[in-house]
Amino acid sequence: MPRTLGGVLPIVHTPFSVDDTIDAVSLRRQIDWALASGAAGLCMGMVSELLRLTHRERLELTAMIADMNAGRGAVVAGVGAESTKQALEYARAARAAGCDAMMAIPPVSTALPGDQLLEYFATLAETVELPLIVQDASGYVGRPIPLEVCLQLLDRFGADKILFKPEANPVGPRLSALREASGGRAKIFDGSGGIALVDCYRRGIVGTMPGMEFLNGLVALWNALQRGDERAIYRLYLPICALVSLQLQAGLDGFLAVEKYVLVQRGLFGTDGRRKPYAWEMDEETRRELERLLEQLDAVLHENHEPRERRTW
Repeated sequence: MPRTLGGVLPIVHTPFSVDDTIDAVSLRRQIDWALASGAAGLCMGMVSELLRLTHRERLELTAMIADMNAGRGAVVAGVGAESTKQALEYARAARAAGCDAMMAIPPVSTALPGDQLLEYFATLAETVELPLIVQDASGYVGRPIPLEVCLQLLDRFGADKILFKPEANPVGPRLSALREASGGRAKIFDGSGGIALVDCYRRGIVGTMPGMEFLNGLVALWNALQRGDERAIYRLYLPICALVSLQLQAGLDGFLAVEKYVLVQRGLFGTDGRRKPYAWEMDEETRRELERLLEQLDAVLHENHEPRERRTW
């Protein structure tokens, strides 16, 4: 029986040892912590540094995450690549590992016309029986996916097979356009670290795919949204929104620098190593603001009797 995809499905960050190899011990700690914190499952995505891993590492990471999950939640493998042949190999590996779904961005090295984008995603959907989440990550890499391509995929394969994670700006209006054009059939996930989660929830998303670094806050926010607790919603959302805005200043590299720094401070990662090259380092003033905002989030979690994050700074 396929798992239902929804709720808070955080993107797994790839921890590296000092020798720049994948740190399996830290990876397992992260996964155990995420599922214990209320995550509905695990995803691989852009902040897993997929585009910076070797081919072998991507295959290994998919198998490791599925194995460490041990059936506790849904697992969504990131399979997007620069060619259809590459993407199919990652997708077949996800199926063989026992993943519940796959998620793909389009190739980012060229501006594909609509018919080529349609063929890329359709080939994935036809070849591998897993549900496919079509990710438009153009808020930080690549180019927007035309609405017409999304609708053609949905009409051709159905809403249980094709799902969506739109992150092209402006996120909210684009999400509503997809919802309206599909007659409400499209199952849509929020992304971009949760910076627009409240707005997107009110537009009808089925789940959110943030990073791991503010997970307890985002699980609490998702739960508050579901129960309609307006006071808790905005008390939680405002520090989360401010935290994500710090990351967005430097795009993907900003997300990675903050995420890994925070996970080290929480005792989950042994190092904050990222794959080189990258364009941004967190400076001391940004770090101090990050600390102040995390204290604000901790205070709201305490007020709402939610688990707070353990930090060592």
